[in-house]
Amino acid sequence: MCIFCDIAEGKIPSYKVYEDDVCLAFLDLAQVTRGHTLVIPKKHFANILECDDETVAHLAKVTRMLAKKITDNLQAPGCNILNNTNEIAGQSVMHVHFHIIPRYGSDDGLIAEFRPNHEPYDMEQIVKDING
Repeated sequence: MCIFCDIAEGKIPSYKVYEDDVCLAFLDLAQVTRGHTLVIPKKHFANILECDDETVAHLAKVTRMLAKKITDNLQAPGCNILNNTNEIAGQSVMHVHFHIIPRYGSDDGLIAEFRPNHEPYDMEQIVKDING
């Protein structure tokens, strides 16, 4: 069984931040920073690629609303909103979810860094490949 489904069904207790008919938001027990929150659909979808458009749109709306509430009320100057899709990308629970991670400073415990790959890519070919 899926641990997030169990949380959504109330079988496992959680620190609920928000709930409606479609989704649930709760504090991540492994707080990266104070207020680290997960937003999940109540219905099981393994990842965002399997989730229907209506649910993704609702999750995005709720995630944005909570990100604003979290940053305002916890006095965080910013936040990271993350979604990992599949194990190769760091997804550890195979139930679609968004992380809202409030940011308090460069030494707050999260390193989010993009390093450009210096391999020369044919950008036009990539666009063609993506669009089929």
